[in-house]
Amino acid sequence: MPVAPEYLHLVYPPPFPALLYGRNSHDPKKKGRSVSDQLHDGRDLCARFGWPVLREFKDTGISASRHARKKRDDFEELIAAIEAGGARIVVAFEASRYYRDLEIYVRLRNACHANDVLLCYNGMIYDLSKREDRKATAQDALQAEDESEGIRDRILRTTRIHAQQGGAHGKIQFGYLRKYDPDSGDLIGQFPHLKHAEHVNASFRSIDSGNSLYSVLTRLKGEPSAVRLDGAPWTERNVKRMLLNPVYVGKRVHNGTLYDAAWDALLKKPDGEPDVALFRRVVKRLTDPDRGTQFDSRAAHLQTGITLCGECGDQAKMRAGKQRGRPLYDCADMHDTSISEALGNAYVEEAVLTWLSTPAARAALVPDEEEEEAEQSEAQSRLDTLKAQLGEARKLASTIGPDGALGLPVAALAAMERQLQPQIDEAQEAVNQVMGVSPLVRSLVMAPDPDIIWNGAPTTATGPEQPGLTLEQKRSVLRTIVTIRLYKAGKGVRTIKPGRIKLSFIGEPGFERKPLSAREAAERRAARAAEKAAGSGPLPVVGEPDLKDD
Repeated sequence: MPVAPEYLHLVYPPPFPALLYGRNSHDPKKKGRSVSDQLHDGRDLCARFGWPVLREFKDTGISASRHARKKRDDFEELIAAIEAGGARIVVAFEASRYYRDLEIYVRLRNACHANDVLLCYNGMIYDLSKREDRKATAQDALQAEDESEGIRDRILRTTRIHAQQGGAHGKIQFGYLRKYDPDSGDLIGQFPHLKHAEHVNASFRSIDSGNSLYSVLTRLKGEPSAVRLDGAPWTERNVKRMLLNPVYVGKRVHNGTLYDAAWDALLKKPDGEPDVALFRRVVKRLTDPDRGTQFDSRAAHLQTGITLCGECGDQAKMRAGKQRGRPLYDCADMHDTSISEALGNAYVEEAVLTWLSTPAARAALVPDEEEEEAEQSEAQSRLDTLKAQLGEARKLASTIGPDGALGLPVAALAAMERQLQPQIDEAQEAVNQVMGVSPLVRSLVMAPDPDIIWNGAPTTATGPEQPGLTLEQKRSVLRTIVTIRLYKAGKGVRTIKPGRIKLSFIGEPGFERKPLSAREAAERRAARAAEKAAGSGPLPVVGEPDLKDD
């Protein structure tokens, strides 16, 4: 049976060198007041009964349950101190400070038992070498674990309801501020931060206009009014996280499901509605598998990594090089196709600007807005339905019924995942396709003379100087509207003959909306090598022209 501290010396011979332990789970302001109070009570108890304190251990803001995400470093040191010897008693405020997980209880119990150390909590002392005390402490450990599970269930339920209502949660995102009731401290709501909201909009529209992530980062770091509320410096990582967060189109994410938020969107169309299309375009650009080339703000050449080798296939891209001091593009795979950089750029730019002035360009890039909005709504609805269906199945599979059986067998869940995941991927791709075009591309299509936007114009009597597009903006436009393939020229040919450069514009056969992934490119290279080794000739190339120079 447990012993009260005042009778300890009658049951066990002194001295009683003590180890103190304190812990709490929630400490948002990192002040550790609860832990300090626990340790103060422990010191007071030891002083009253003459137990010398050897060492104190504390874990602040760390859970002791099986759901804990952080390791309790001081608890591990406490176990080590017990096993090292010298201590006779361990003191904590209550059982749940030590553990809310039966496995952790067993570890502490075994360490105390093996080293003849007593366990003290709730003002009582337990000898874990005794059957009755082991049973009593085990019951307390079970109750602490059950209490933890109950707290977790209530928190999850409250969080889910709060998410469904669109309430703000977690860390404040850049661009917003929160207002609290001065009396109760309750959250009133989340509202746009006037200065920061401008920077959020500018960042999204900069990426949408073909600029790089690095250029956005540089601008934010150089703006005194763009200092983050948490004081953290801007990095490429947190800029990207900001640009991928649906909070800015008035959405709240909970367990992978999007809910309409209770706060205003920062990205808005002229009619005041959230600009979901803008958000999706930016997300697509930032998550594009070819983004390493696409977003390289240091790129010095218009077509590197964009133009494909028509001879080797779409897995082979053109790189910049030199031949006898002359800049050129050549095939990065086989080096069997090349062209003068200046000649290739002039041909491609002229062809692109000519196409942008055609009705075909307008039809391909400026669809009917009402029709596009209806397609967008339908695609998003299908995606949400499929995700919700899979989410419900996963939730059911984690539920245990009164008979101890899972609500949905694991095998059935696996079958549903195999069935639904391809449909979800297909629906996501459909959503991504319905996202409109960037303002940059739209301005080129709608301009009376796209060349002025592309190359700029000097100051005239009727207007000021108009700067042209940056190199990275031009590269962005090319990736959006055209797939370029370069083929071999005949020996001694100095001009571009028909079929030498094949341009497949958006909506035409041969246009590749999505670049090959690294895996797909590797598979095509392997297949081409196998075909060549077998002597069956080159693989057919998408969009290959009928006429080529030999």
